[in-house]
Amino acid sequence: MKMPDFEDYLTHCLDSVPASRVRDAMQYSLMAGGKRVRPKLLLAVLNAYAQEEAIGYPLAAAIEMIHTYSLIHDDLPAMDNDTLRRGMATCHVKYGEDVAILAGDGLLTYAFAQAMKTACPADELVEICRLLSDYSGAGGMILGQIKDLEGEANPHIDLQSLQDIHFYKTGKLLTLPLLCGALLAGHKADLPVWEMIGADIGLSFQIQDDILDVTSTVEELGKNINSDAENEKSTYVTLQGIEKAKQDADFYYRRAITQLDSLKLDTEPVKKLFDQLMKRKN
Repeated sequence: MKMPDFEDYLTHCLDSVPASRVRDAMQYSLMAGGKRVRPKLLLAVLNAYAQEEAIGYPLAAAIEMIHTYSLIHDDLPAMDNDTLRRGMATCHVKYGEDVAILAGDGLLTYAFAQAMKTACPADELVEICRLLSDYSGAGGMILGQIKDLEGEANPHIDLQSLQDIHFYKTGKLLTLPLLCGALLAGHKADLPVWEMIGADIGLSFQIQDDILDVTSTVEELGKNINSDAENEKSTYVTLQGIEKAKQDADFYYRRAITQLDSLKLDTEPVKKLFDQLMKRKN
């Protein structure tokens, strides 16, 4: 994957937005580093279908904007109250809560204008915009956010409820680029399989996050550690223990690989990325 080319593209995506403190905060958070997992997933799927990566840049940038907005809002005092993100001060710490809220709003709404730059048939573009709304909205990621907030108030949350939170809060926005990549490549019939792959990779990814929250350092993770424990939040680790959590993360990863092998494409680009996600330290 040509991530430096994508990173350069992303750097200039907000150039047409009028100058303001909100634009500054949007740019600050969007370009504050990060793993770019969601853009990488979309580009890996395009590679797997032997498509040019560049056709996915506008949509990959749109999804990264949505992800970044969600982090800005998630870090707010009313949510997780985190002060460090990607090794830098969170948006509300640097710009204030008022500007941070507006920056998140700005990134979410601009993401749809960004997605419209995708070169594809009109009916396909409509379907893509519907996916963006469905998977990031009140029936997707945001549903996961409210389930997460409600879960914090429940000291007796069970494993099934926790998995449900992860399915929406983390899984939906990791499934989205897989679906968009398949659509752009002209393989709509494969979407049900990508749905299953995304659900499993999302769960594996979030379990790893829970593990890293208690095993990593601030320097490695780039954000506050033990924040879940400080917020008295139930996680895979608190419910299952670290060893069982590791086993479950590996199980869902391997099941995703099995599903991937059922598709008629070059699985190597996607498998390579999944393997990197499994071995990550942050």
